[in-house]
Amino acid sequence: MTRRLPRLLTTALLATALTSTAGAAQAAPARGVRTAATDVSAAAAVCTSTAAPGTAKRVGAAITAALRGRSGAESVAVYDAKRKLWCGVGPGTRYDSASTVKATILGALLRKVLDERRAMTSSELSLAKSMITKSDNTAATKLWNHVGRARMQRFLAQAGMTHTTLGSGGYWGLTQITARDEIVLLRKFNEPNKLLTDKARNYALALMHQVIPSQRWGTPAGTPSGITWHVKNGWLPRHNKYWRVHSIGAFSGRGQSYTIVVLTRDTPSMAYGVATIERVARAVHHGLNPDLRGMSTQSVPGIPWERSDGSVPPNV
Repeated sequence: MTRRLPRLLTTALLATALTSTAGAAQAAPARGVRTAATDVSAAAAVCTSTAAPGTAKRVGAAITAALRGRSGAESVAVYDAKRKLWCGVGPGTRYDSASTVKATILGALLRKVLDERRAMTSSELSLAKSMITKSDNTAATKLWNHVGRARMQRFLAQAGMTHTTLGSGGYWGLTQITARDEIVLLRKFNEPNKLLTDKARNYALALMHQVIPSQRWGTPAGTPSGITWHVKNGWLPRHNKYWRVHSIGAFSGRGQSYTIVVLTRDTPSMAYGVATIERVARAVHHGLNPDLRGMSTQSVPGIPWERSDGSVPPNV
């Protein structure tokens, strides 16, 4: 059974909804045009926390500064369990998932195994590792079919991911996601809950910490020393030009437990999207941990710049 969202998070979501445009539920705005939902001058980052209002103010200001002047569209969501802190910029706007949906496929697989009261098979273990650590698309397709659409939909309902819509025609990379729902998913991995056992959660987090070096960009940027990152990224051009670049991350250690989601679209290049995400990530990490030194602010080497993650066939 899914836990109800805390009252603070629910209140914050309602507050940020007021900053969204009427078209926030659509899959995409006109290409290359910033909408009011993502224009920081019209919809500044909203951070709230009854436990740490000063931190909320600092992180909100940092996110706003990180997004200022960026082209394209962005959604940001942050949840800090220790401080009961929520931040959101356009958290209900929908995006093509690209490869970030592989984390959802993993969650649904783990729930399937739990429901069947068994251990994961050697095939499931191998496919899950390839899908997450290498972002292998063949493995993702096999597990998508193995879990099945009905069970995938059931997992979304059980997790409380009520604004996520599975891709049709086998195009799992065109699943529609929101920053809010991705935070809900990450919390199922990062915090004890009834949907996933601690063993299942820790397995998922371990895979997300073992992604190959060229995919360790995005939300891990600026992670403080002593805090462990767990990440899944997605990068997909549509119409052979306009990019969707996303990063979802969970962070733990030093008594911390927080999650960061940055979704972007209509950016001029993959590199530009990565830079936007990492600006936000550094701002959040430093805002939450001002006394801790962050890791290198340089993006990891070997990123496959301007090559699609292959989550959707060309021209689809």
